[in-house]
Amino acid sequence: MQFPLHYPLTVSFKIFALAPQLSIVDAKGNLIVYVKQKLFKLKEAVIVFKDEQQSKPIFNLKADRVIDFSAQYHFTDQEGKSVGSVRRQGMKSLWKAHYEIFGGQTGSMSIQEKNPWVKLMDGLLGEIPVIGILSAYLFHPVYAISRMDGHVVMRVKKQPAFFERKFTIDKTGEMIVDEEKRAILSLIMMVLLERCRG
Repeated sequence: MQFPLHYPLTVSFKIFALAPQLSIVDAKGNLIVYVKQKLFKLKEAVIVFKDEQQSKPIFNLKADRVIDFSAQYHFTDQEGKSVGSVRRQGMKSLWKAHYEIFGGQTGSMSIQEKNPWVKLMDGLLGEIPVIGILSAYLFHPVYAISRMDGHVVMRVKKQPAFFERKFTIDKTGEMIVDEEKRAILSLIMMVLLERCRG
């Protein structure tokens, strides 16, 4: 990832691909990262690439345990240096997505879904033939990344799309590069984990 990033960023998640694929591009159309998740892994491990050909790995995201609702995902760069981690808040996330982001000197942050009813309706109607196609244009869940003092530094919103899930990421507050990096890696993990909930 080359900083400073040009916002808004667009996250595209292919939902009909055999292996989940995710890409993030900036406001100028430049690819920031690409992820192709491996299937059938008991212990989640995701490699983040700089390119679509998957020839330039830049980060590894690994779960600290085998399939667990409250697993913590640790981020390392290609030298094995820790970049931070994210953990889904188990029971809290059943109704409303809630993740804690850890690492660095600036303290932790959190990702919270703003209105769980929107996502519930999106997920339910999305399963109904024909109507499901329209739900992609009706319901747009929003997530906020905030510091522990409640100050929101990023917002993520689902966008209308038929054959893939699209999100936009807007930066709403000042962040140092390490914070920004952790936030984006956490959002990648959240999108992969939340895909079954709409």
